Amino acid sequence: MPASAINEPLRLDPRDVRKRWAVILAGGDGTRLLPLTRQITGDDRPKQFCVLSGGETLLEQTQHRVRQVVPAENVLILLTRTHEPYYRNYFSNVAPANLLIQPSNCGTATAIAFALTRLQPVNAHAVVGFFPSDHYFSNTGAFARCINQAYAFAEARRDKVVLLGIAADAPEISYGWIEPGARLQSGAVGDFFEVCQFQEKPSAEIADRLMASRCLWNSFVMVGQVGTFRDLIRRALPELLDAFESLPGDLGEFYRRTAPRNFSVDVLAAGV
Repeated sequence: MPASAINEPLRLDPRDVRKRWAVILAGGDGTRLLPLTRQITGDDRPKQFCVLSGGETLLEQTQHRVRQVVPAENVLILLTRTHEPYYRNYFSNVAPANLLIQPSNCGTATAIAFALTRLQPVNAHAVVGFFPSDHYFSNTGAFARCINQAYAFAEARRDKVVLLGIAADAPEISYGWIEPGARLQSGAVGDFFEVCQFQEKPSAEIADRLMASRCLWNSFVMVGQVGTFRDLIRRALPELLDAFESLPGDLGEFYRRTAPRNFSVDVLAAGV
């Protein structure tokens, strides 16, 4: 792809994108980078609410990336009520119905189950993408093309969830890794593979092996049909979906007594 085209906006058929949904995951506590963000901001705000590059927070940058491939009215933002002092002034242009507020942070599996439960009655057959809010991508055009291709694949293969892997340039021990399996399909931007295995925050020795084997960093950017995500969770954590489906209006008590669940470890890795 020519360098001059890398950040050009996508030209998409509005009929295709209207059926797409996205959830931006912005409920994490950002503890790993807290020493850095505390130095920058002078408080304990999670990194998604920090300006680390350019003039926007990581969350605002994520919103702009996602809106290249999903209409703004179909973008949901999942937040945590305890972080309200850090985000209360950011969303004047976002409809209240598009803000999903958790009482507290209870892990990514709980957050995703919460979002799916809210989206299910709105559009049970939607293809939805989940996007962490604390990433930085320098080539936003290339990112949008990858995600557009992921949506197209998930729309055609509704039994599959697409997980974006990133070519590794270092044997990182603080990241999750993906070991690709058989090739499913070639694409204009990237190819699609089965997942052979997940490795979450490996030892230095294992990270070196993963790097040498051309394994990928797990971006945690995922795209799939609402029902397919629900099936993944139901197989691994059936009690979690059952609890959300039977909850009364108040989530507070449920979140207080629920152990944190990690989607990569407790759902994705359990399904391989």
